[in-house]
Order: sequence, then C-alpha cells, then structure tokens
Amino acid sequence: MIRRSDVIGWLLASPLMLVLLAFLVVPIGTLFVVSFWQATEYSIIPAFSLENYQFLLTSAVTWKVFLATFKYAFIAWVLCLLIGFTVAYYLAFHIRSATAQMALFLLCTIPFLTSNIIRMISWIPFLGRNGIANQTLMGLGVIDQPLEWLLYSDFSVILAFVHLNTLFMITPIFNTMMRIDRSLIEAARDNGASDWQILWNVIIPLSKPGIMIGTIFVLTLVMGDFITVRFMSGSQSANVGRLISNDIALLQYPSASATSMVLLVTVLILIGILMRFVNIRKEL
Repeated sequence: MIRRSDVIGWLLASPLMLVLLAFLVVPIGTLFVVSFWQATEYSIIPAFSLENYQFLLTSAVTWKVFLATFKYAFIAWVLCLLIGFTVAYYLAFHIRSATAQMALFLLCTIPFLTSNIIRMISWIPFLGRNGIANQTLMGLGVIDQPLEWLLYSDFSVILAFVHLNTLFMITPIFNTMMRIDRSLIEAARDNGASDWQILWNVIIPLSKPGIMIGTIFVLTLVMGDFITVRFMSGSQSANVGRLISNDIALLQYPSASATSMVLLVTVLILIGILMRFVNIRKEL
C-alpha cells in the first residue's frame, strides 16, 4: 500500500528530477550515443562503430594528453590544498571574532566577482617578458635578463589553475573546521599535546570531509578546463579539454563525444576512489 507521505515526497522531488533528467541525463545519454557514430571530413554517419574508442586507447598522443591533464590536476590540487588548508586554518582558529572571520572570508571571494577569463588573462601582462614581475626582479638586481618560463609555460598554467580554484578548497575546509568542537582541542592541549600533534591528530582527521569536497571540486574543474591551458600556455600545451575543443572546432563530434565519455568515466572513478576514504554524507 502506497503511503500518502511517500506520494508527497515523490511529488516534491519530481521538479528536481525533471531538471536533472532534461539537463544531465539526456545530454550525457546523447553524448554516449554519438560517441559510437562515425565521422568523415564532410559528414557524420549515425552507424555503430568502436573506432573512436579504439583510437583513444591506442593513440600515443591521447595518452600523452591524458598524462598532462593528470599532471596539471595533481600539482594544482596539491598547491590548492596547501594554500586552502592554511587560509582556512588561520580563519577558523586564529581569528576570534566571527565578524572578522566573515569579513576576511568575503575578502577572499572578491576576485570571484569578475569572470574567470578576466582574472586569468590579468596574469599575462604581469608574467610577460617585459611584464611587472620581470621588470621588478631586474630592477632589484635578482636577474640580469627576463625569465622566459614565467609565461606560456606549465608554470603559468598551474599558477592560473591555483588562482582560479583555491577558493573551492578554502570554502569546504573552512566550513568543516568551524564545526569542530573546540573542547576536543582543549582536551588534547590539557593532555600535553603540542600544536603540531593537535593539528595532525585532531584537526586534520576532523577536516577530512571538507578536504575531500574541495579535492573533488578542484580535480573536476581542472580536468575539464581547456581555456586556461590554451591561453596560459600560448597553445603550446594541451589537456583533454583542449582535445575535445579541437575536435568540436573540426566538427568531429563523435570523436569529441568519445573523449568526453572517457574523461567523464575517469573523473567518476577518481571521485569514487576519494569517496572510499571518507563517507562525506555520514561525516556531514
């Protein structure tokens, strides 16, 4: 017998289910179907074929691009985690006033009032051969000639990734730290624990849900990005996002769909592995 509460629950959830169905399930299903189609230089053939996936799995270039994507994602994640954890820790445990905490946190969000592209491009005149960074270093006598690797390199790509995504690490970690019972820290300190022992044995374990949420945000955003790599590397580097973008520009939609599905599965596997370490739903 169907209970009235169950019917009401399904009715309340139905608008969200319809939105997810229309804007998530259907597009992904379409990509999945198109990824098995064939394509020539002039047309797309809606006939089942595995050639797109065969090419992806056997092409050395594709493997190289995926490795570059993982490299960018890993380095950006490490730096975002170090910066994000440090900022969140300072806000949560060294700023006593709730008003000051909120003011400093909002200060971190000010750059996000502009678009990602504007904030990313703003690094170009700063890092360029005749940019502010090189001119300052040469003026101080630190270097004799401009540093070429500051711009249009892996350094500039990772710098832009960290700049664009650090807040997505700060926010969940800060939220988790604010929920830590301060009496646990006082108990650890009363039992003779040092600040480092409290950090390692109390704060970090209790902050793991926030760390995992931030990790998921950063990894998914970096691995799906393509415009940052294009601009900040001067089109000298590539990642999976750029591979998909290039296929779309060439009207190779089946190939782009296949690459998108492989990237989606890869990201879902990474998220699944992360979820094995922390049950975010239970912790929060």
